[in-house]
Amino acid sequence: MKRRQFIQAATAGAAASAIAMPAIAQSSPEVKWRLTSSFPKSLDTIYGGGETLSKMVSELTDGKFQIQVFAAGEIVPGLQALDAVTNNTVEMCHTVSYYYVGKDPTFAIPSSVPFGLNTRMQNAWLSQGGGGELFNEFFKKYNVHAIQCGSTGAQMGGWFRKEIKTAADLQGLKMRIAGIAGQVMAKLGVVPQQLAGGDIYPALEKGTIDGAEWVGPYDDEKLGFAKVAPYYYYPGFWEGGPAVHAFINTEKWASLPKNYQAALNAACAYATNVMTSKYDVQNPAALKRLVGAGAQLRPFSQEILEACLKASNELYAEISAKNPEFKKAIDAMQAFRNDQYLWWQVAELTFDIFQVRSRAR
Repeated sequence: MKRRQFIQAATAGAAASAIAMPAIAQSSPEVKWRLTSSFPKSLDTIYGGGETLSKMVSELTDGKFQIQVFAAGEIVPGLQALDAVTNNTVEMCHTVSYYYVGKDPTFAIPSSVPFGLNTRMQNAWLSQGGGGELFNEFFKKYNVHAIQCGSTGAQMGGWFRKEIKTAADLQGLKMRIAGIAGQVMAKLGVVPQQLAGGDIYPALEKGTIDGAEWVGPYDDEKLGFAKVAPYYYYPGFWEGGPAVHAFINTEKWASLPKNYQAALNAACAYATNVMTSKYDVQNPAALKRLVGAGAQLRPFSQEILEACLKASNELYAEISAKNPEFKKAIDAMQAFRNDQYLWWQVAELTFDIFQVRSRAR
């Protein structure tokens, strides 16, 4: 009798669970995606942005939404990450949009352009200032949805096998430089080369290229550039605040439950903050080590910077004259920059100058 009552109670409980469970199951489906990165695993901070994203998405969804991260070359080469998402080979990628200026120069602007926005301005523009919405309209034709997922902070000007003192020294120089910055440098006689991070060292070592920019001290030290190109220049005026993005296949994005989309947005914002903070912590110590080991730290001359600014403005005007989408985006970025610098000079710059003077006492 007791056994019969137990079975009846268990059956009733199972029936009640069957009524309640479908709603939960429907809101939390098992989703497994693949993410291809444009970066090698050895660059733990920038490659790590994809892993930070993956871990946070899993934690926010109780493990229901899993994103497996693959380094550059494991599924497709690093510079083909966007194409893999467009073609639905993978659901998403972690990359830098200026790698794809060959498709359209507008791809440079959501990441970084010469003499564009610094890190805080770029992050603000993309997340709160209308930049993110502007570029997702543009990205629709490539079948991707973009979310910022990282920022390296202002970058260095790169490593060179010989000193670069004047604009004339740039003539004929073969330099690894990505995105639209390569077109700017070409105006000054540089022969730009676009190489993935893992291919730069052997090209410098063999003399296939004369100089290369990558990110900054922490990553550059890992890649060993100082061993083959001792002159280290700053600033990387072409990347004052470069954003890294997660590109997601449009149909895959639309198929996600709203709470998973929210988790992905939150995870990308978290990964952006973590990446920038890690670089800010790691770069100073790495720069000290590099200089201590013999790297020759040099500023670009005023002549070179002014020549590059002139070339940048000329290039933007030329592209804008024949590409309305680029014009719309560059005009929006420059308008945002101009307003930001009004504020920057009132508070941020004044504070920075005071700090420098205080240290000098």
